[in-house]
Amino acid sequence: MKILLIHNEYRQPGGEETVVQQERELLQRGGHQVVDYRRSNWETEAYRGVREATLLEQMVWASDARRDVLSILRKEKPQLVHVHNTFMVISPSIYSACTEAGVPVVQSLHNYRLFCPAAYFFRDGKVCEECVEHSLLRGVRHGCYRGSHSATAAVALMLHVHRLAGTFSSAITMYIALTQFARRKFIDAGLPSRRIAVKPNFVYPDPGVGSEDREYALFVGRLSPEKGVSTLLAAWSRLGEPIPLLVVGDGPLLSALQAEAARLGLSQVRFAGRLTRNQGLAAMKRARVLLFPSLWYEGFPMVIAEAFACSTPVICSSMGAMAEIVEHGRTGIHFAVGQSQDLADKVDWALSHADNMRLMGVEARHEFEAHYTAEANYTSLMEIYGRCLHLPIATKQVADAPRIHPA
Repeated sequence: MKILLIHNEYRQPGGEETVVQQERELLQRGGHQVVDYRRSNWETEAYRGVREATLLEQMVWASDARRDVLSILRKEKPQLVHVHNTFMVISPSIYSACTEAGVPVVQSLHNYRLFCPAAYFFRDGKVCEECVEHSLLRGVRHGCYRGSHSATAAVALMLHVHRLAGTFSSAITMYIALTQFARRKFIDAGLPSRRIAVKPNFVYPDPGVGSEDREYALFVGRLSPEKGVSTLLAAWSRLGEPIPLLVVGDGPLLSALQAEAARLGLSQVRFAGRLTRNQGLAAMKRARVLLFPSLWYEGFPMVIAEAFACSTPVICSSMGAMAEIVEHGRTGIHFAVGQSQDLADKVDWALSHADNMRLMGVEARHEFEAHYTAEANYTSLMEIYGRCLHLPIATKQVADAPRIHPA
């Protein structure tokens, strides 16, 4: 099969870029021909100043991206298009090119951008779904995207225009949600249930099980408000039995979290900064437990799947994708979201029940082998592609940019 893979890269590479590259290589190993169309948000640098209005037009309807994609479709004639991200320089204009060429489209839903301008359903330290419950104007009012009312209005306008055009409801043949939890959220928000499949991300290559000699607790992730690291530090100050905590990652809260750890007298907490993937996996293999105290729903936390692969159990917040992926009492432990005392209690229990945690690590590895290997993922992806090829393709062709209405 020939597949056109479309992805708009972010300025700061993250887990989504890793997933895109891994799926590309997975398809190639399966003998498929992959054609790439990629753009980067670094291109927005060219729109600073007097050209900012042009950037808004690009975000809503990128005529150049549409022409590019239509040309590729006519030249390469792929059987299917798989889109990962169009925000912000590719834009949803490319879906109409696929409709015009009569090629089915699979869209991976890595976050909640279709219904939340900030993409995370998270505001002011807690989950927020006001843009679904009311309208996108709520996000504009709060300035949810980058803390800016004008930037949020631009994202909301893009979403509003393409809702009116029917882009998201009819021009995309199949969606891929990463968890059953996310699928339910997208259905509740308005996407057609019959066209949303579930396929998690995967870990490749298999890092293998971890060491028998486990030394510390581990956090791996971006040091930003939604990740709940402040909750983690507060819990560490309440532990009955101290244990070293290794914090791996970087982000805007690094200095503040280091200062907070010093204020709490947490000499057993070490900030390691950003590590390479291999270094991170090596750290995972020596960890007694992975801590995942996130305050938002999450998409599909790759670090949890990596912990499972390394036979490392997980203590995580009891909501969203985390609560679905980590089975309480089998592959890890849940704690009440944002509650540092409950987290401390669960860590204390884990430390005093080493045999139970080792069994959870064994079950975590079994879960990885059953659901999060490249082989399992390839089977799921081919099933979704097969369904997509047998579904009707949208016949409405939008050759020109839709009119821009106020959000």
